[in-house]
This record gives sequence, structure tokens and C-alpha cells, in this order.
Amino acid sequence: MKKSLLIILGVAVVILIFASYYNQLVSKNEAVAAQWAQVETQYQRRFDLIPNLVASVEGIMAQEQTVFETIAQARSQYANSQSVEEKVAAANEVESSLSRLLVIMENYPQLGSSENVTRLMDELAGTENRVAVERRRFNDLVEEYNVLVKRFPGSLLAALFGFDQKLFFTSAEGASVAPNVDINPQ
Repeated sequence: MKKSLLIILGVAVVILIFASYYNQLVSKNEAVAAQWAQVETQYQRRFDLIPNLVASVEGIMAQEQTVFETIAQARSQYANSQSVEEKVAAANEVESSLSRLLVIMENYPQLGSSENVTRLMDELAGTENRVAVERRRFNDLVEEYNVLVKRFPGSLLAALFGFDQKLFFTSAEGASVAPNVDINPQ
């Protein structure tokens, strides 16, 4: 009787440990998904600001049409992306296009005197800060989740129930290099 009670108690403890790890996996997985939604919210804010900025700048700089077209294509690519990886790639393309626009704007002092452009640039700068914060939070949660998926006994449950590692948000290759935009026709 005592031996069977110890066996039942041992099995119950193992079940409770595995249930606890399973619940942690579910919680962390949901936290990662929720944080990605926060990143996307900030991207949407950015994408809503971009057409206003482009329209304000376009009136002054009609000759820089290719930059505006690239931004529009990048926004469209993001809207049509399905996976997190596709959205990250599209978001990186938007950032690259925006940085080219900012370089152009630096070379046109009359843009800085436009109140509308200045206000939109301030809004965009604030949004970029929000995006950076949300990405950092996303990567922090991905790290916590991935550690849980890799550690024992979570690794057993993760494999058993299909909890795969998540990818970190990473910048596009070469994102740390400022774009070179030549606005002086030869």
C-alpha cells in the first residue's frame, strides 16, 4: 500500500512538473505573439505617417520620384507579407527607403522650413523610437521563450507539443551603413 502510494505521488509530481512547463511554454508563446502585435502596431503607425510625409515632400521635390516609388512598394510588400520573417524583411526595406528619403531631405534645406514636413518628421522620429522599443521587447520575450524551449525538461515538452524556437528580429544586412544618395545630376 505504501509503495503504490509513493508511486502515485511520484507520478503526480512528474505530471505537475510537466504541466507547469507546458503552461510556461504556452504563456511565453502567447507573450511573443502579443509583443509581435505591438511591433506591428508601431509599424502601422509608421506606415500611416509615411504617405503624409511623402505627399508633403513630393510637392517640393518632384524630381526624386524613384525614392517615393520605392517607399510605396516597400509599404505594399509589408501589407502583403504573411509570416513574421516576411514582415521583418519588408520592414527593413521600408527603413532603408526612409533613410534614403532622410538623406535627400538633408540636401534640400527648403524642406526643413516646411512646418508640415517638420511636424511629420517629428512624428516619424517618435514612431521610430517606439518601433525600436517594441522590437527590443519582442526580442527579450523571444529569448525567454527560446530558453524555455531549449532547457530540460521544457525541451521534451516543446518537442512533444510542437513548440519550435522563435526567430529574433534582426536588422537587414548593411542597415548600419547610411545610404548614399546623389541628388546632383551629372
